[in-house]
Amino acid sequence: MAPGPLKIGFVPEHFSTPLYFAKTYFGLDAELIPFPSGTGHMVTAIRAGEIDVGIGLTEGWIAGLGKEDAPGDGGYRLVGTYVQSPLCWAISTGAARPEISSVQSLQSKKIGVSRIGSGSYVMGYVLADQQGWLTPANPEPWADTVVLNTFENLRNAVNSGDADFFMWEHFTSKRYYDSGEIRRVGEIYTPWSSWKIVASTALVGDGGSGFDGRVADLFGKLDQGIAHFLANQEEAVKYISTNLDYSEEDAREWLKTVTFVEKTEGVDAKVVQSCVSILQKAGVLKEGKGREPASMVVTREGSS
Repeated sequence: MAPGPLKIGFVPEHFSTPLYFAKTYFGLDAELIPFPSGTGHMVTAIRAGEIDVGIGLTEGWIAGLGKEDAPGDGGYRLVGTYVQSPLCWAISTGAARPEISSVQSLQSKKIGVSRIGSGSYVMGYVLADQQGWLTPANPEPWADTVVLNTFENLRNAVNSGDADFFMWEHFTSKRYYDSGEIRRVGEIYTPWSSWKIVASTALVGDGGSGFDGRVADLFGKLDQGIAHFLANQEEAVKYISTNLDYSEEDAREWLKTVTFVEKTEGVDAKVVQSCVSILQKAGVLKEGKGREPASMVVTREGSS
């Protein structure tokens, strides 16, 4: 029996537009499954066999594979790159939280995250490390880590006081600054290219020899979707502002900040190594424990 369409997990934000174009215009044979709660949820789903492929945040995928308690073979491997530019994480608090006036005032506060191991969780440690709050004597820089699953829950929590702050992508957060629901405290950029593509080990094995042809096909279709996105920016703006909860103005501003790759297949080993090093420094991963960077990536045999 022939295998069915790929089940592809994605975050239903502006970054997903080229994926939509790949399916709409270039015959990508896939079921697109949205994960509004982000990369951490997709890690769980791909390990459970609910999706075959995931497109999500670099730090979430790498943290999931690098943890010493990652189950079995880790469940997935990095196979491709989607967005080359870093991600701008906006740091947000409640509308009426005057005691939180700056990044410095977040020290030892309660951080809201979507899931343990998600980008919002990982970047909390990166922020604490940058601020000098993360030390061997103080490996847990926050008073509490509050798991809230969805962006809506995070916004509600900083207004109710259940959490003091959270981090989420800048343009996704901006409309809620504009409406006055939450308030911006600062920002932090990922020190790495922001979005990667992973595939289940059931599809790509551990060495690339059993690379499923549907994953190879995905790269070609995604490349076409990205090319269409780059050549048809007005269509992209219309799709984002009509379907994805962004204003037309914010969609246009975002387009100025984002760089998609031209060729999605493959992952730069130096990016993985750099991310692992920073996550070890931030205390998210432990040196000498868990999967090594080189074994997080699978390359298709015969690919350049």
